[in-house]
Amino acid sequence: MAPRPRKRASRPTKPRASSRRGGGEGEDDPFFQSEPKRRRGGRDEDIESEDSDDDAVGFGGAVDEHGDEGAKEEDDEETAGEKKVRMAKELLKKLSDAAKRKDDDDDEDEDEAGGRRLADILQRRQLEESGRKRRELAARVLPPEPTDGFKFIVKHRQPVTAVALSNDGDQGFSASKDGVIAHWDVETGKSEKYLWPSENVLISHHAKPPLSAKRSKQILALAVSSDGHYLASGGMDRHIHLWDVRSREHIQAFSGHRGPISCLAFGPDSSELFSGSFDRLIMQWNAEDRTYMNCLYGHQNEILTMDALNKDRLLTVARDRTMHLWKIPEESQLVFRAPVAASLECCSFIDDKEFLSGSDDGSIELWSIMRKKPTFIVRNAHPSHDSDNQELPKENGIHKPENVSMAQSWVSAVAARKGSDLAASGAGNGLVRLWAIEPDSKGIRPLFKFKLDGFVNSLDIAKSGRFIVAGVGQEPRLGRWGRVRSAQNGVAIHPIQLKEEKDKL
Repeated sequence: MAPRPRKRASRPTKPRASSRRGGGEGEDDPFFQSEPKRRRGGRDEDIESEDSDDDAVGFGGAVDEHGDEGAKEEDDEETAGEKKVRMAKELLKKLSDAAKRKDDDDDEDEDEAGGRRLADILQRRQLEESGRKRRELAARVLPPEPTDGFKFIVKHRQPVTAVALSNDGDQGFSASKDGVIAHWDVETGKSEKYLWPSENVLISHHAKPPLSAKRSKQILALAVSSDGHYLASGGMDRHIHLWDVRSREHIQAFSGHRGPISCLAFGPDSSELFSGSFDRLIMQWNAEDRTYMNCLYGHQNEILTMDALNKDRLLTVARDRTMHLWKIPEESQLVFRAPVAASLECCSFIDDKEFLSGSDDGSIELWSIMRKKPTFIVRNAHPSHDSDNQELPKENGIHKPENVSMAQSWVSAVAARKGSDLAASGAGNGLVRLWAIEPDSKGIRPLFKFKLDGFVNSLDIAKSGRFIVAGVGQEPRLGRWGRVRSAQNGVAIHPIQLKEEKDKL
């Protein structure tokens, strides 16, 4: 038995390690193929000190062949001394950077604060433009100067029935009972008239022959598309007439209503046009394709006014004492009923949750989609024969002054700068009023009043909120039951002075 141990002892160990690395015959030896052995070798290396012997390093190399060779070589390249030097350099660099930051601390604080403020401004503006946040304009409105007042920029021979501003607020349009359509510049007041084509041309543009000997040109409603390409007019001839704004030429006549066209509205950022009529119908058209799209039913009496928030939401009021909020894609509607003894006459969107209306009893109502009844009412908003010494109307008051002329206190027009808290109303009592819409449907607060003689038949507030235009006449828009002989027939503009925004870019 003694010779066998001597033979084993005489076998060299170095070639074995060499063959193991080189992948020779030693790889067939179970000793080198033992997985538990190799695993133990890896664990031993993990806890090995920096004074490990050559055999331990050999085992590490064997494990590296199976995928960890690069990582182990990197660890072995850095000694303990080199690691201490590296960590010391990193610490020195951190200390040096901290010293530099301390020297520039004030400048960096200002830069960071400015960056945060800029981000807040941009985020707020994005929310306001998308309609998710209401723009606060009412708090920035300054009291009017003594020299401020309504100035007529366009005169008409007959009472003005409708005004409309372009989306940028640079151009305006007005129409009157005598059928005149004027296109004017807000800044200069320079105006040009639209010329009606001959009867043969109207028929070639798909208009139906008139019922009487002569076609009525009386206009009751106007609307301009958001891109400024199309102007729509409607009136007593029961047709919607489409005009090209750039050439001021008549291009199409839509027929389908069986009564006078009382109101029109383009969907913002859309070529879709809505029309309301005395025939109790609401029709939807496409101005770009010049086609009929849809018909909405629901009102039980003559439709008076409408307003569009977008191509999917429409607001209408009628003489059936109701206001309807139409959800076009869903083909549904919400019905809001006027307070007792009141008939709604006009309406305007504030945003996608709230809207305004004016009534023939002189009231202004604030509505919310969450309630069927008004959330707030301002009674006697336009008292007759108002004077400078008379107090502003009290919110939710119930007292009405004596000798009130219903024709003059009748709220005939309301307008809101959409997406903001600024609104306006007009009647025949010689005043146009500005209102602040409180948040969360808390109420309506009076701001200022501007003198304007005559019946205010139409209002529009510029998108910038810096001026308001009014279509005024001696008579109401839809009748002749009142007359103010001292009034002018035309378009008047009033500036609105605003404080500069503190966070203006």
